[in-house]
Amino acid sequence: MSKFSEHNFKGQKALIRVDFNVPLNAEYVITDDNRMRATIPTIKKVLADGGSVILMSHFGRPKDGPTEKYSLKHLVYHLVKLLDGVTVKFADDCIGASAINQAASLQPGEVLLLENLRFYKEEEKGDTAFAEKLSKLGDIYVNDAFGTAHRAHASTAVIAQFFPGDKKMFGLVMEGEVASAEKVMHQSEKPFVAIIGGAKVSDKILIIENLLERATDIIIGGGMAYTFMKAQGGKIGNSLCENDRLDTALEIIKKAAEKGVNIHLPSDSVIADAFSATANTSNAPSNNIPDGWMGLDIGANATEQFSNVIRRSKTILWNGPMGVFEMEKFQHGTKAIAVALAAATKNGAFSLVGGGDSVAAVNQFGFADQVSYVSTGGGAMLEYFEGKSLPGIDAINK
Repeated sequence: MSKFSEHNFKGQKALIRVDFNVPLNAEYVITDDNRMRATIPTIKKVLADGGSVILMSHFGRPKDGPTEKYSLKHLVYHLVKLLDGVTVKFADDCIGASAINQAASLQPGEVLLLENLRFYKEEEKGDTAFAEKLSKLGDIYVNDAFGTAHRAHASTAVIAQFFPGDKKMFGLVMEGEVASAEKVMHQSEKPFVAIIGGAKVSDKILIIENLLERATDIIIGGGMAYTFMKAQGGKIGNSLCENDRLDTALEIIKKAAEKGVNIHLPSDSVIADAFSATANTSNAPSNNIPDGWMGLDIGANATEQFSNVIRRSKTILWNGPMGVFEMEKFQHGTKAIAVALAAATKNGAFSLVGGGDSVAAVNQFGFADQVSYVSTGGGAMLEYFEGKSLPGIDAINK
Protein backbone atom coordinates (compact mmCIF):
# COMPACT_ATOMS: atom_id res chain seq x y z
CA MET A 1 0.00 0.00 0.00
CA SER A 2 1.21 3.53 -0.70
CA LYS A 3 2.55 5.95 1.90
CA PHE A 4 -0.35 8.33 1.16
CA SER A 5 -3.03 5.65 1.47
CA GLU A 6 -1.53 4.40 4.75
CA HIS A 7 -1.41 7.84 6.33
CA ASN A 8 -4.27 8.94 8.58
CA PHE A 9 -4.93 12.67 8.13
CA LYS A 10 -7.34 12.97 11.08
CA GLY A 11 -6.95 16.39 12.67
CA GLN A 12 -4.23 17.41 10.22
CA LYS A 13 -4.11 20.20 7.68
CA ALA A 14 -2.80 18.80 4.40
CA LEU A 15 -1.06 21.40 2.23
CA ILE A 16 -1.52 19.89 -1.24
CA ARG A 17 0.28 21.14 -4.35
CA VAL A 18 -2.13 20.45 -7.22
CA ASP A 19 -2.01 21.22 -10.92
CA PHE A 20 -5.12 23.30 -11.57
CA ASN A 21 -3.61 24.93 -14.66
CA VAL A 22 -6.73 24.27 -16.74
CA PRO A 23 -7.92 26.10 -19.88
CA LEU A 24 -10.68 28.71 -19.58
CA ASN A 25 -12.73 30.39 -22.29
CA ALA A 26 -13.45 34.13 -22.48
CA GLU A 27 -16.31 33.73 -19.96
CA TYR A 28 -13.98 32.01 -17.45
CA VAL A 29 -15.62 28.64 -18.04
CA ILE A 30 -13.32 25.60 -17.80
CA THR A 31 -13.05 23.82 -21.17
CA ASP A 32 -11.05 20.79 -19.94
CA ASP A 33 -11.16 19.79 -16.27
CA ASN A 34 -9.09 16.57 -16.47
CA ARG A 35 -6.31 17.90 -14.24
CA MET A 36 -8.82 18.91 -11.58
CA ARG A 37 -10.68 15.61 -11.75
CA ALA A 38 -7.44 13.67 -11.43
CA THR A 39 -6.66 15.05 -7.98
CA ILE A 40 -10.16 14.72 -6.46
CA PRO A 41 -9.48 11.23 -4.95
CA THR A 42 -6.44 12.67 -3.12
CA ILE A 43 -8.52 15.51 -1.66
CA LYS A 44 -11.42 13.22 -0.71
CA LYS A 45 -9.11 10.78 1.10
CA VAL A 46 -7.84 13.56 3.41
CA LEU A 47 -11.37 14.82 4.09
CA ALA A 48 -12.68 11.29 4.72
CA ASP A 49 -9.96 10.76 7.32
CA GLY A 50 -11.13 13.84 9.20
CA GLY A 51 -8.46 16.19 7.96
CA SER A 52 -8.67 19.54 6.19
CA VAL A 53 -7.18 20.53 2.84
CA ILE A 54 -5.27 23.61 1.71
CA LEU A 55 -4.79 23.63 -2.07
CA MET A 56 -2.10 25.58 -3.89
CA SER A 57 -1.51 25.77 -7.63
CA HIS A 58 -0.09 27.90 -10.40
CA PHE A 59 -2.41 29.09 -13.15
CA GLY A 60 -1.26 30.40 -16.51
CA ARG A 61 1.71 32.69 -16.95
CA PRO A 62 0.91 36.02 -15.25
CA LYS A 63 3.71 38.49 -15.95
CA ASP A 64 2.99 41.36 -13.59
CA GLY A 65 1.53 40.05 -10.36
CA PRO A 66 -2.21 39.64 -9.67
CA THR A 67 -4.27 39.49 -12.86
CA GLU A 68 -8.04 38.87 -13.07
CA LYS A 69 -7.59 36.49 -15.99
CA TYR A 70 -5.30 34.24 -13.95
CA SER A 71 -7.13 34.22 -10.64
CA LEU A 72 -7.90 30.78 -9.22
CA LYS A 73 -11.20 32.15 -7.87
CA HIS A 74 -12.66 31.25 -11.28
CA LEU A 75 -12.25 27.56 -10.40
CA VAL A 76 -14.00 27.56 -7.01
CA TYR A 77 -17.53 26.87 -8.29
CA HIS A 78 -16.38 23.92 -10.40
CA LEU A 79 -14.26 22.52 -7.59
CA VAL A 80 -17.29 22.53 -5.28
CA LYS A 81 -19.19 20.49 -7.90
CA LEU A 82 -16.33 17.98 -8.26
CA LEU A 83 -16.19 17.59 -4.47
CA ASP A 84 -19.94 16.88 -4.32
CA GLY A 85 -20.87 20.11 -2.56
CA VAL A 86 -18.06 20.41 -0.02
CA THR A 87 -17.58 24.07 0.91
CA VAL A 88 -14.45 25.53 -0.68
CA LYS A 89 -13.07 28.71 0.87
CA PHE A 90 -10.85 31.03 -1.14
CA ALA A 91 -7.89 33.10 0.01
CA ASP A 92 -7.16 36.08 -2.24
CA ASP A 93 -3.44 35.60 -1.58
CA CYS A 94 -1.22 32.57 -1.05
CA ILE A 95 1.07 33.83 1.74
CA GLY A 96 -0.65 37.01 3.01
CA ALA A 97 -3.00 37.61 5.95
CA SER A 98 -5.99 36.13 4.11
CA ALA A 99 -4.17 32.83 3.58
CA ILE A 100 -2.65 32.72 7.08
CA ASN A 101 -5.89 33.50 8.92
CA GLN A 102 -8.11 31.18 6.88
CA ALA A 103 -5.61 28.33 7.09
CA ALA A 104 -5.35 28.76 10.87
CA SER A 105 -9.13 28.62 11.36
CA LEU A 106 -9.75 25.77 8.89
CA GLN A 107 -11.79 22.95 10.41
CA PRO A 108 -11.73 19.20 9.63
CA GLY A 109 -13.70 18.49 6.45
CA GLU A 110 -13.08 21.96 5.00
CA VAL A 111 -11.13 22.99 1.89
CA LEU A 112 -9.20 26.21 1.29
CA LEU A 113 -7.96 27.20 -2.17
CA LEU A 114 -5.08 29.68 -2.22
CA GLU A 115 -4.66 32.34 -4.91
CA ASN A 116 -2.32 31.72 -7.85
CA LEU A 117 1.24 31.01 -6.67
CA ARG A 118 2.69 32.69 -9.75
CA PHE A 119 1.34 36.06 -8.67
CA TYR A 120 4.64 36.03 -6.79
CA LYS A 121 7.85 35.93 -8.84
CA GLU A 122 9.40 33.99 -5.95
CA GLU A 123 7.45 30.86 -6.93
CA GLU A 124 9.22 30.28 -10.25
CA LYS A 125 12.55 31.47 -8.82
CA GLY A 126 12.41 28.71 -6.22
CA ASP A 127 12.74 31.26 -3.40
CA THR A 128 13.41 29.62 -0.03
CA ALA A 129 11.77 32.30 2.12
CA PHE A 130 8.59 32.15 -0.01
CA ALA A 131 8.54 28.34 0.26
CA GLU A 132 8.93 28.57 4.04
CA LYS A 133 5.94 30.95 4.31
CA LEU A 134 3.81 28.50 2.32
CA SER A 135 4.98 25.59 4.48
CA LYS A 136 3.67 27.23 7.65
CA LEU A 137 0.08 26.99 6.37
CA GLY A 138 -0.16 23.21 6.76
CA ASP A 139 0.93 20.29 8.98
CA ILE A 140 1.81 17.93 6.17
CA TYR A 141 2.94 18.48 2.57
CA VAL A 142 1.47 16.47 -0.30
CA ASN A 143 2.73 16.94 -3.86
CA ASP A 144 0.07 15.82 -6.34
CA ALA A 145 1.16 17.99 -9.28
CA PHE A 146 3.09 15.73 -11.63
CA GLY A 147 2.73 18.26 -14.46
CA THR A 148 5.12 20.58 -12.59
CA ALA A 149 7.48 17.92 -11.20
CA HIS A 150 10.21 18.94 -13.65
CA ARG A 151 10.24 22.51 -12.36
CA ALA A 152 12.46 23.50 -9.42
CA HIS A 153 9.84 25.93 -8.12
CA ALA A 154 9.20 26.96 -4.53
CA SER A 155 5.98 24.98 -4.10
CA THR A 156 7.21 21.82 -5.84
CA ALA A 157 10.88 21.35 -5.00
CA VAL A 158 11.93 23.79 -2.26
CA ILE A 159 9.04 23.56 0.21
CA ALA A 160 9.57 19.88 1.06
CA GLN A 161 12.70 20.66 3.13
CA PHE A 162 10.49 22.29 5.77
CA PHE A 163 8.68 19.02 6.52
CA PRO A 164 10.14 15.90 8.20
CA GLY A 165 10.22 12.65 6.20
CA ASP A 166 6.93 11.35 7.59
CA LYS A 167 5.17 14.64 6.85
CA LYS A 168 5.90 14.90 3.11
CA MET A 169 4.60 12.54 0.44
CA PHE A 170 3.16 12.13 -3.04
CA GLY A 171 -0.59 12.28 -3.57
CA LEU A 172 -2.45 9.63 -5.58
CA VAL A 173 -1.87 11.38 -8.94
CA MET A 174 1.88 11.59 -8.39
CA GLU A 175 2.03 8.03 -7.12
CA GLY A 176 0.17 6.79 -10.19
CA GLU A 177 2.35 8.80 -12.59
CA VAL A 178 5.62 7.69 -11.03
CA ALA A 179 4.55 4.04 -10.75
CA SER A 180 3.38 3.96 -14.40
CA ALA A 181 6.53 5.63 -15.69
CA GLU A 182 8.71 3.28 -13.63
CA LYS A 183 6.81 0.29 -14.97
CA VAL A 184 7.48 1.35 -18.57
CA MET A 185 11.11 2.32 -18.15
CA HIS A 186 12.38 -0.18 -15.60
CA GLN A 187 9.92 -3.10 -15.43
CA SER A 188 8.76 -3.32 -19.05
CA GLU A 189 7.62 -6.68 -20.34
CA LYS A 190 8.87 -7.40 -23.86
CA PRO A 191 8.03 -6.77 -26.67
CA PHE A 192 8.14 -3.08 -25.71
CA VAL A 193 7.08 -0.60 -28.41
CA ALA A 194 7.51 3.15 -28.11
CA ILE A 195 5.37 5.21 -30.49
CA ILE A 196 7.03 8.57 -31.00
CA GLY A 197 5.31 11.22 -33.09
CA GLY A 198 5.08 14.96 -33.41
CA ALA A 199 6.69 17.59 -35.57
CA LYS A 200 10.38 17.71 -34.71
CA VAL A 201 13.19 15.20 -34.30
CA SER A 202 14.99 17.79 -32.15
CA ASP A 203 12.18 17.66 -29.56
CA LYS A 204 12.42 13.89 -29.24
CA ILE A 205 16.15 13.05 -29.67
CA LEU A 206 16.80 12.48 -25.96
CA ILE A 207 13.73 10.31 -25.42
CA ILE A 208 14.52 8.19 -28.50
CA GLU A 209 18.14 7.71 -27.43
CA ASN A 210 17.05 6.68 -23.94
CA LEU A 211 14.46 4.28 -25.36
CA LEU A 212 17.08 2.61 -27.58
CA GLU A 213 18.38 1.07 -24.34
CA ARG A 214 14.99 -0.39 -23.42
CA ALA A 215 12.52 -0.80 -26.29
CA THR A 216 12.35 -3.65 -28.79
CA ASP A 217 10.50 -1.50 -31.32
CA ILE A 218 10.27 2.25 -31.96
CA ILE A 219 7.55 3.58 -34.26
CA ILE A 220 8.25 7.04 -35.66
CA GLY A 221 5.38 9.03 -37.14
CA GLY A 222 4.18 12.59 -37.55
CA GLY A 223 6.20 15.36 -39.18
CA MET A 224 9.47 14.08 -37.73
CA ALA A 225 9.28 10.94 -39.90
CA TYR A 226 10.10 12.97 -43.03
CA THR A 227 13.45 14.05 -41.63
CA PHE A 228 14.31 10.34 -41.42
CA MET A 229 13.01 9.79 -44.97
CA LYS A 230 15.11 12.61 -46.42
CA ALA A 231 18.16 11.49 -44.45
CA GLN A 232 17.96 8.16 -46.27
CA GLY A 233 17.73 9.82 -49.69
CA GLY A 234 13.96 9.96 -50.03
CA LYS A 235 11.93 12.66 -51.80
CA ILE A 236 9.58 14.34 -49.34
CA GLY A 237 8.14 17.26 -51.36
CA ASN A 238 7.10 20.09 -49.05
CA SER A 239 6.85 17.87 -45.97
CA LEU A 240 8.18 19.11 -42.66
CA CYS A 241 11.91 18.51 -42.35
CA GLU A 242 14.74 19.58 -40.07
CA ASN A 243 17.65 19.73 -42.47
CA ASP A 244 20.10 20.28 -39.63
CA ARG A 245 19.02 16.96 -38.08
CA LEU A 246 19.57 14.65 -41.06
CA ASP A 247 22.81 13.29 -39.59
CA THR A 248 21.05 12.83 -36.24
CA ALA A 249 18.35 10.73 -37.91
CA LEU A 250 20.96 8.52 -39.58
CA GLU A 251 22.81 8.14 -36.28
CA ILE A 252 19.59 7.00 -34.55
CA ILE A 253 18.98 4.41 -37.29
CA LYS A 254 22.58 3.19 -36.96
CA LYS A 255 22.43 2.95 -33.15
CA ALA A 256 19.11 1.07 -33.33
CA ALA A 257 20.60 -1.49 -35.73
CA GLU A 258 23.58 -1.99 -33.41
CA LYS A 259 21.30 -2.57 -30.43
CA GLY A 260 18.83 -4.79 -32.28
CA VAL A 261 15.97 -2.30 -31.93
CA ASN A 262 13.47 -2.23 -34.80
CA ILE A 263 12.81 1.29 -36.12
CA HIS A 264 9.47 1.49 -37.94
CA LEU A 265 8.97 4.41 -40.33
CA PRO A 266 5.72 4.97 -42.27
CA SER A 267 5.94 3.25 -45.66
CA ASP A 268 3.24 5.51 -47.09
CA SER A 269 1.56 8.82 -46.32
CA VAL A 270 -1.65 10.74 -46.82
CA ILE A 271 -0.38 13.80 -48.68
CA ALA A 272 -1.91 17.22 -49.29
CA ASP A 273 -1.22 20.14 -51.61
CA ALA A 274 -1.55 22.61 -48.71
CA PHE A 275 -1.55 22.64 -44.92
CA SER A 276 -5.31 23.06 -44.76
CA ALA A 277 -8.44 21.20 -43.72
CA THR A 278 -9.79 21.76 -47.24
CA ALA A 279 -6.63 20.77 -49.14
CA ASN A 280 -6.64 18.27 -52.00
CA THR A 281 -5.34 14.91 -50.76
CA SER A 282 -3.74 11.82 -52.26
CA ASN A 283 -1.52 8.92 -51.20
CA ALA A 284 2.16 8.34 -51.87
CA PRO A 285 5.15 6.35 -50.63
CA SER A 286 6.66 8.37 -47.77
CA ASN A 287 10.02 8.47 -49.55
CA ASN A 288 8.58 9.58 -52.90
CA ILE A 289 6.27 12.54 -52.30
CA PRO A 290 5.81 14.84 -55.33
CA ASP A 291 7.03 18.43 -55.30
CA GLY A 292 4.41 20.81 -53.95
CA TRP A 293 2.82 18.12 -51.74
CA MET A 294 3.37 17.33 -48.08
CA GLY A 295 2.76 14.33 -45.80
CA LEU A 296 0.15 15.12 -43.14
CA ASP A 297 -0.76 11.62 -41.91
CA ILE A 298 0.47 8.05 -42.16
CA GLY A 299 -1.05 6.05 -45.03
CA ALA A 300 -3.10 2.84 -45.03
CA ASN A 301 -0.12 0.46 -45.30
CA ALA A 302 1.79 2.21 -42.50
CA THR A 303 -1.34 2.22 -40.36
CA GLU A 304 -1.70 -1.55 -40.74
CA GLN A 305 2.01 -2.15 -40.19
CA PHE A 306 2.14 0.01 -37.04
CA SER A 307 -1.10 -1.47 -35.66
CA ASN A 308 0.28 -5.01 -36.02
CA VAL A 309 3.44 -4.08 -34.08
CA ILE A 310 1.34 -2.49 -31.31
CA ARG A 311 -1.10 -5.40 -31.02
CA ARG A 312 1.68 -7.94 -30.39
CA SER A 313 3.43 -5.78 -27.75
CA LYS A 314 3.29 -6.25 -23.99
CA THR A 315 4.44 -2.73 -23.02
CA ILE A 316 3.47 0.38 -25.01
CA LEU A 317 4.48 4.01 -24.63
CA TRP A 318 2.75 6.57 -26.84
CA ASN A 319 4.19 10.07 -27.11
CA GLY A 320 3.10 12.13 -30.11
CA PRO A 321 0.48 11.87 -32.90
CA MET A 322 0.92 10.30 -36.35
CA GLY A 323 -0.39 13.30 -38.26
CA VAL A 324 -2.34 16.54 -38.06
CA PHE A 325 -5.19 14.83 -36.21
CA GLU A 326 -6.86 18.17 -35.43
CA MET A 327 -8.01 18.18 -39.08
CA GLU A 328 -10.50 15.43 -39.90
CA LYS A 329 -8.82 14.51 -43.20
CA PHE A 330 -5.57 13.71 -41.40
CA GLN A 331 -6.72 12.01 -38.21
CA HIS A 332 -7.14 8.42 -39.42
CA GLY A 333 -3.57 7.33 -38.57
CA THR A 334 -3.62 8.73 -35.04
CA LYS A 335 -7.07 7.27 -34.40
CA ALA A 336 -5.94 3.86 -35.67
CA ILE A 337 -3.03 3.94 -33.21
CA ALA A 338 -5.52 4.58 -30.39
CA VAL A 339 -7.64 1.65 -31.57
CA ALA A 340 -4.61 -0.67 -31.66
CA LEU A 341 -3.51 0.57 -28.23
CA ALA A 342 -6.92 -0.21 -26.75
CA ALA A 343 -6.91 -3.69 -28.35
CA ALA A 344 -3.43 -4.49 -26.99
CA THR A 345 -4.43 -3.25 -23.53
CA LYS A 346 -7.53 -5.41 -23.56
CA ASN A 347 -5.24 -8.31 -24.44
CA GLY A 348 -3.10 -7.73 -21.35
CA ALA A 349 -0.51 -5.16 -22.42
CA PHE A 350 0.45 -2.20 -20.23
CA SER A 351 -0.08 1.04 -22.15
CA LEU A 352 0.97 4.53 -21.11
CA VAL A 353 -0.07 7.65 -23.04
CA GLY A 354 2.05 10.70 -22.26
CA GLY A 355 2.47 14.09 -23.91
CA GLY A 356 -0.16 16.76 -24.55
CA ASP A 357 -1.09 15.88 -28.14
CA SER A 358 -1.31 12.13 -27.50
CA VAL A 359 -3.47 12.72 -24.43
CA ALA A 360 -5.69 15.10 -26.43
CA ALA A 361 -6.03 12.43 -29.13
CA VAL A 362 -7.09 9.57 -26.82
CA ASN A 363 -9.58 11.90 -25.15
CA GLN A 364 -10.90 13.21 -28.49
CA PHE A 365 -11.38 9.72 -29.90
CA GLY A 366 -12.86 8.31 -26.67
CA PHE A 367 -10.15 5.81 -25.75
CA ALA A 368 -8.84 7.33 -22.50
CA ASP A 369 -10.56 4.66 -20.40
CA GLN A 370 -9.30 1.83 -22.63
CA VAL A 371 -5.57 2.29 -21.99
CA SER A 372 -3.68 1.52 -18.78
CA TYR A 373 -2.65 5.06 -17.88
CA VAL A 374 -3.01 8.56 -19.30
CA SER A 375 -0.40 10.95 -17.94
CA THR A 376 -1.42 14.43 -16.76
CA GLY A 377 2.10 15.83 -17.14
CA GLY A 378 3.37 16.46 -20.67
CA GLY A 379 6.72 18.14 -20.07
CA ALA A 380 7.40 16.24 -16.84
CA MET A 381 6.70 12.87 -18.44
CA LEU A 382 8.88 13.72 -21.42
CA GLU A 383 11.81 14.67 -19.19
CA TYR A 384 11.35 11.52 -17.14
CA PHE A 385 11.58 9.38 -20.29
CA GLU A 386 14.63 11.35 -21.37
CA GLY A 387 16.30 10.00 -18.25
CA LYS A 388 16.35 13.29 -16.34
CA SER A 389 15.74 13.53 -12.60
CA LEU A 390 12.67 15.58 -11.67
CA PRO A 391 13.08 18.12 -8.82
CA GLY A 392 9.51 17.64 -7.56
CA ILE A 393 10.09 13.92 -7.14
CA ASP A 394 13.62 14.22 -5.73
CA ALA A 395 12.42 16.66 -3.05
CA ILE A 396 10.02 14.08 -1.58
CA ASN A 397 12.49 11.19 -1.83
CA LYS A 398 15.31 12.99 0.01
